[in-house]
Amino acid sequence: QVQLVESGGGLVQPGGSLRLSCTASGNIFNMGWYRQAPEKERELVAEVTIGGHTYYADSAEGRFTISRDNAKNTVYLEMNSLKPEDTAVYYCFAEAIFATRYWGQGTQVTVSS
Repeated sequence: QVQLVESGGGLVQPGGSLRLSCTASGNIFNMGWYRQAPEKERELVAEVTIGGHTYYADSAEGRFTISRDNAKNTVYLEMNSLKPEDTAVYYCFAEAIFATRYWGQGTQVTVSS
């Protein structure tokens, strides 16, 4: 069983920055972040493979940076130039053997003046 612990959400003004962190227990492969805004479906924000290859949603490309520290089993999401439409609950995920996916508890990001 893989457990994920997230941190780093909060309230930030438009144009500001936040850094999310997520640490996983156990043996994991791909890691990444989804988000879910009120009354919207959960959407993939960014993903990073164990080899360091990254994928970004169009909405995150150029503003967000995903990275990972394999020694610490930790994935980071650096979010810059935040917009009100980035407001959502951000969920970390990690994939273990057989592509089993595990989820963090979610962290609220609110972008507002």
